Amino acid sequence: MSQPLLRVTGCHVRYGLVPALRGVDLEVGPGEMVALLGANGAGKTTTLRAISGLVKPHAGSIELDGQRIDGLSPTQVVRRGIAHMPEGRDLFAGLSVRENLRYGFFPRRKLHRREYGAALEQVLDAFPKLRERSSQKAGTLSGGEQQMLTAAMALMAAPRLLLVDELSLGLAPKIVEQLFEALRRVNRESGTAILLVEQFVPLALANTERAYVLSKGEVVMSRRSADLKDDPELVSSYLGGHVGEEEPPSLVAEMSHLVHDAETAREASEGAAPA
Repeated sequence: MSQPLLRVTGCHVRYGLVPALRGVDLEVGPGEMVALLGANGAGKTTTLRAISGLVKPHAGSIELDGQRIDGLSPTQVVRRGIAHMPEGRDLFAGLSVRENLRYGFFPRRKLHRREYGAALEQVLDAFPKLRERSSQKAGTLSGGEQQMLTAAMALMAAPRLLLVDELSLGLAPKIVEQLFEALRRVNRESGTAILLVEQFVPLALANTERAYVLSKGEVVMSRRSADLKDDPELVSSYLGGHVGEEEPPSLVAEMSHLVHDAETAREASEGAAPA
């Protein structure tokens, strides 16, 4: 890989006296899609929060384009080009869809005021349902629509790197398909790099080029996603149990269809890329 867009080196984070990350090292290249996998409590969300400035590492460094960002506030991190889609749909329930999207543009307002209209049209094209609901209060949207709005708010910041935490959690497969298609589109058309935390491991691997596996706050594996997909027993040894076995068979079947579609889309994209 060429000069990485993001480089995390020896990152340690603790909550009180409890260590959450123990020397995490990872990199994301420009325009790359990378998965961050691990069992519950492995440190995935904490890693994203450290990158976005929501928690401060007590050791190690985080760099964007070779510049340290681990001492910056979350707003400053956004202005440097990183947007964070947290787990849990962080919205302003009493504001309309359009007002939430304007808030997503807020970090860019002084530098790129004239680009607001273009950014708004771009995200509404990516999520047509939000265009239909633009005057509706965010708190009255369905769960899937709220997740779309969360994604659209992050994209309003025109990030070079998008951090995505549990995109599919609690959503119907049809909505998940629309969300992942939007991510692939912004990655393909805008060159936005994506660091993805996703509970359904086969879907994460189908949509990314490389993957890191965390266990107890440490990176225990870093491989090409295709290699990990071909060795599910290796992955499941760190995730606990077999990947996807806890889900209802009908849901696994539907999600497997999405995995196939994602693999087809990635192969088509790679085939179309210039040599």
